[in-house]
Amino acid sequence: MKKIILLCAVSFLIVACKSTSVTNAKLDRPSQVAMKGNWEITNVIYPGSDYIKVNSFDLADSKCFEGSQWKFISNNNKGNMTLNSPNCTAYSSAITWFVNKEGQFVMKILDEGLKSKKVRTGFVLGIANQSENSFQLIDKIAVGEKLTDVVYQFKKIN
Repeated sequence: MKKIILLCAVSFLIVACKSTSVTNAKLDRPSQVAMKGNWEITNVIYPGSDYIKVNSFDLADSKCFEGSQWKFISNNNKGNMTLNSPNCTAYSSAITWFVNKEGQFVMKILDEGLKSKKVRTGFVLGIANQSENSFQLIDKIAVGEKLTDVVYQFKKIN
């Protein structure tokens, strides 16, 4: 009888001390699942876009992202992006991403051969106007001494 009680106590402690997944504890699943699929950036807008050039995601001019194709896989937080604007240098890369509990889109761009844990930089953007067929990612940039929103408009392509 003592062995059964001891076994039950040890089992209880093991279950009680089991760690929870940090990633799952920090995700906004409904927003993330709604992003699953293939998307296109139809427009990049910000105040002063006629005069100010923005280097989006440390890759290219923000206007080069118009027409870019994005794939988001929600069950493993992976995907890819392809810049294909005729006036810009073509670029394609794998990404990792998730939507945190604060409703922010968190993304890392993965260089070929690198795993996510080796990439030390990433991007955190706001999410707005999310629907079944569209959503916006909003980046904040400093222009002069004030913050300006750069809005990436996504449209679902399938």
